[in-house]
Amino acid sequence: MRIIVQKFGGTSVSTPSLRKQAAERILEAKRQGYSPVVVVSAMGRAGDPYATDTLIQLLKTVDNEPDPRDQDLLLSCGEIISSVLVSGLLKSMGHPAVALTGAQAGIITDDRFGDTRIIEVKPDLILQNLRDGKIVVVAGFQGVTQNGEVTTLGRGGSDTTAAALGAALNAEVVEIYTDVDGVMTADPRMVPEARPLKIMTYREVAEMAHLGARVIHPRAVEIAMEKGVPLRIKCTFSDAPGTLITDSGRGIEGTAIRSDKVVTGVAHIANVAQIKITTREDVNKSGLVRTVFRALADASISVDIINVFPQMIAFTVSGEVLEKALDILKSGAIDSSGLDPSSIDIEGVPGCAKVSVVGAGMRGVPGVMATVVEALYASGVPILQTSDSHTSISCLVKKDDMQKAMRSLHARFGLGL
Repeated sequence: MRIIVQKFGGTSVSTPSLRKQAAERILEAKRQGYSPVVVVSAMGRAGDPYATDTLIQLLKTVDNEPDPRDQDLLLSCGEIISSVLVSGLLKSMGHPAVALTGAQAGIITDDRFGDTRIIEVKPDLILQNLRDGKIVVVAGFQGVTQNGEVTTLGRGGSDTTAAALGAALNAEVVEIYTDVDGVMTADPRMVPEARPLKIMTYREVAEMAHLGARVIHPRAVEIAMEKGVPLRIKCTFSDAPGTLITDSGRGIEGTAIRSDKVVTGVAHIANVAQIKITTREDVNKSGLVRTVFRALADASISVDIINVFPQMIAFTVSGEVLEKALDILKSGAIDSSGLDPSSIDIEGVPGCAKVSVVGAGMRGVPGVMATVVEALYASGVPILQTSDSHTSISCLVKKDDMQKAMRSLHARFGLGL
């Protein structure tokens, strides 16, 4: 049995005509000899009746701080509605189909309501229905704990559902259908010259997703990479081939990855704030570095682009929590360090952005950072801070310079060609 997993996002199932287009994609896969397993998101976006954000707002009309367990139970309804409608449409078109909740599909999770992780997939019921000749339509974004509590997988969770089912079912490919033609070299709203990429490695697209690209959830890529299941990002509304995500050892129809560019794409995160802490004391000997990051961790504030020097600590946080972070640092973290508060200066810099270049081909290649710096210097964009990994280089810039920085990097690395 040749299994294909096809995931359709909220915009792809938001209206009867769009659901018909999605159904045609499913039936085309069936005509090609596949047994389709379909994963669907809740219909539409905020403001649409059954969208996740709409359900959240509905709940907040009666409880502004809802119980996470109850909220998950409500939010799971959006995907269930989608799955029943898509299954019903397929049956009306003459094709046996069945709708399953995440629990019925065997998605077993931990109990972190609102942002749970899949710990096991038991696809027995899916396989039974596939053997009976049915198209299986699964409600994405949700699962169930071992104690039977309904959970949700967090934003982008339907991607994760699709990848997990693809891995558990040994699918030939997982197709992620969206409203774009694939993974782009940059956000086309920021960089009009951006173009779709034909092929990427798992690590490249996961890095792009972590660094701000929203075409697929990074956890979905990580799950697919663990099992070596190819992913393809495609558009529901066009016949564009989309972007194949795999590794150099496994492709589809003989496709292989050739790293002819050190940089594959440019990603961005807009709402970032920088925090700089300077002191006359050694931050390591004084213990300040320890108390700073422990205080932020205890307040559930995530930090990024971290640099520690003997007399300075610099890092970034989401712009939404800047004031909260500063309040924590100016009280608890400084007090517990034992240092004289007058010897410490704390500065918060709002209105920043993180701009990153990503590419599996950059590892060990000299000159990539030099090219980044030259591109930003030529466009008049000051660099506030940097970080890097084996597959990315990130620069903190002022938000007002973000688009200029992205277009400059995109052009300098030849990504529009």
